[in-house]
Amino acid sequence: MVLLFSRTEGVLFLVFLPCFCSGQPVRPLLRFSIFLDPSNMVYLRWDHDEQELMSFELRVHTTGWMAFGFSPHGELPGSDIVIGGVFPNGSIYFSVS
Repeated sequence: MVLLFSRTEGVLFLVFLPCFCSGQPVRPLLRFSIFLDPSNMVYLRWDHDEQELMSFELRVHTTGWMAFGFSPHGELPGSDIVIGGVFPNGSIYFSVS
């Protein structure tokens, strides 16, 4: 599994892609999707395989960072949080807590 980042026109992409021996990642078919905000600035796509391995793609119109959380109860305490962004020099950071 490879995590790819790119930044295009103010959009930060975090994509999990499988990696095959050919060296060319293949974009997974993600059957489910939703905009997470009323202004359609945060777009989430996801799917799972037979082993319940989840794949996510999050597209966020941002000026530099984003955070995304997973919680069994919908609250911050006890949740898993993914934070990613782009520094002013163009380098990308990613953290899971």
